[in-house]
Amino acid sequence: MSVNKIPQTDSIQELARFWDTHDVTDFEDQLEEVTEPVFQRPTVVEVYLQPEEAEAVRQIAKSKGVDFVDLVREWVMERVRIL
Repeated sequence: MSVNKIPQTDSIQELARFWDTHDVTDFEDQLEEVTEPVFQRPTVVEVYLQPEEAEAVRQIAKSKGVDFVDLVREWVMERVRIL
């Protein structure tokens, strides 16, 4: 029987370090089955732009010193907050 406890954290890195050095069979008494997703992946949305539109967004992003995709996400989130 294990004297260690499974870390109670949401940090994937911390859990990865823990499981790199421990065996799950040593913790069977602490495990519980979950039926709903534990980690949710972000939803990917494709936005179709004309080449000149995409270039305009790239130029705006460059002038602000941010990534093109991050700028588009920022604009979407600003609009969602308004609604």
